[in-house]
Amino acid sequence: MTITVLGISGSPRRHGNTETLLDSFLEGAREAGAGVEKVILKDLDITPCRGCNACHKGGDCIVKDDAPLLYDRIFAADCVAVASPIYSMGITAQLKGFIDRGQYLWARKFVIKTMFFPNDHIQRHKGLFISTAGQNWDHVFDGAFPMITAFFNGTGFEYYDNIIANNMDEYGGIKNHPTAMKDAFLKGQQVVAVLENLKKQ
Repeated sequence: MTITVLGISGSPRRHGNTETLLDSFLEGAREAGAGVEKVILKDLDITPCRGCNACHKGGDCIVKDDAPLLYDRIFAADCVAVASPIYSMGITAQLKGFIDRGQYLWARKFVIKTMFFPNDHIQRHKGLFISTAGQNWDHVFDGAFPMITAFFNGTGFEYYDNIIANNMDEYGGIKNHPTAMKDAFLKGQQVVAVLENLKKQ
């Protein structure tokens, strides 16, 4: 059975550094035999969470837009790569808004307790965070990691790895980085191989 890999680009700008790095990862996964799909968040109709807690009663979000549909696509994937550049020391508003909309999943897990991910399921679903930043600070990605962790915890994915590259201002773009594009490509191949081996067990 073919491994399915879903890439989610959270950048408001098309074909920038982060989406280009995501594309390299997806190409590696495709060459390893995976079925690959990419979603552009800014092109979807996703409104912010209202904080109404209606999902605490039935486990469903009452806002009818593209967010629940995208979460369904995430649940159907073996691997999800979430990509966001660093804006103001964190992820973009587009990605943060989408993650917040997963509150109904939190309600299913902890309030009405109709959803549970066994460890075997989590091990067979891999999540990766892909990001770039203009600054060369070592800590420039630190503000993003807790939100990405919450996202993968809420969707039943193992937070498998990061593909990150800082100092874009000095390099003049991701394509001038000495290793990032190749590393992303190889990571795409690697995660598909890992998931294929898990499926054989």
